[in-house]
Formats: sequence, C-alpha cells, structure tokens
Amino acid sequence: MKQIFRSFILLLLAASTQFFVWQKKTRILFFGDSITQAGVQPGGYITRMGEMLKARNLSDQYELVGAGIGGNKIYDLYLRADEDVLAKSPDVVVIWVGVNDVWHKASSGTGTDADKFERFYTALIKKLHAKGIKVHLATPAAIGEHTDYSNQQDGDLNHYANIIRRLAQQNGCGLIDLRKAFLDYNQKNNPQNLEKGILTTDRVHLNEKGNTLVAEQMVGALVR
Repeated sequence: MKQIFRSFILLLLAASTQFFVWQKKTRILFFGDSITQAGVQPGGYITRMGEMLKARNLSDQYELVGAGIGGNKIYDLYLRADEDVLAKSPDVVVIWVGVNDVWHKASSGTGTDADKFERFYTALIKKLHAKGIKVHLATPAAIGEHTDYSNQQDGDLNHYANIIRRLAQQNGCGLIDLRKAFLDYNQKNNPQNLEKGILTTDRVHLNEKGNTLVAEQMVGALVR
C-alpha cells in the first residue's frame, strides 16, 4: 500500500513539474536606446507587441521586457549588460542599437567609429551567448525618411547595418532587418519624399505607424 501511495505521489510530482515547465514564459528582453525606452510606453512597439500577442492568445507564453536608455550607443549597452540584461535572466535578447553611433558623429562628434562599433558589438554578443541566451540583432531603421538617398547619414547607416547583418551571420544570431523594412515601406508610402512623418516623428523616433511596423517585424521574427 505504501509503495502504491509513493508511486502515486511521484506521478503527481512529475505531472506538476511538467505542467510548470510547460507554463514557463519565454522572457524576451529588448536592449537599446531611446526608441526602445519609448517602446514600453502606451503605443510603443513593445506595448504593441503585447497587444498582438494577446490577440493571438499567446500572452501566457511570452514576457516582454524593455531595457532602453536614451542616447545609448553600442559601448553603453556593453557596459550595462550585466546589470540590465544578465541580472534579469532573459531567454532571448534583441539588440537594437546603432542610430546614435551614427547620428551623434554629425550632431555632436561623439559617435562610434565603425571598427569600434563592430568590436563592442561582437563582445556583447559573446557575453550573452556565454550565458546561453538566444540573440537577435536589429539593424538601425532610419535617420531621415527621404527615399532618394539624400538623408545625410544614409551612407553610414547602411554601412553599420551591413556590419550588423554580417555579425548576425557570423555569430549564429537572428536578424531583424528594420533598415530594409523601413526603406521598403517608405518607397511604397512616401511619394512626396518627405524627411519625416511617414514612420517617424523627427526622422528617428517612431510614430504610430512606425511602432506598428516595428512590432510586426519583431513578432514575425520572435514568435513561432
């Protein structure tokens, strides 16, 4: 009788363990700059992602965490990775950075040279991979929305986006190519060649349509 009772208890424990493991949410952390900082606000891309997951009855499977700070560049992300990422034990991290590394070169002379950008980015990927975290890299979307390649930073932004695409391939990371998505969208929806107002409020930060587009791209890449 005791043996039967013991077996019954073990079966219950095994079943409950499987249940709780199955119920564990995948924690996705978004690591970036002011765009990601705003992403957790009402209408922000992370908030929109949550709404999309809810509409698909997937809210119980994913936890979305924002870790964005305005003005951050790649070396800022590397320096705060332990406290703002590893301490939160994410399963997946999306790195979305690069706009300030390019933009601040012209605006304040404090950008990040391409070789240093690549070295810090590589070091950050390795730090996250060492903890068994799945990593997705997002390319910087826009610094201006002109469709005739006349935005001041188009050349640099394309160069840094190419670095990120290569790093994703070399390091086995997922790629969320927001640069391509924004260019494609503007080619179709910006016939007046406006510098802002299509997906951004100020050439960089997202408006409602921009947040929705980013949320769609993120969900498409991260949710299976």
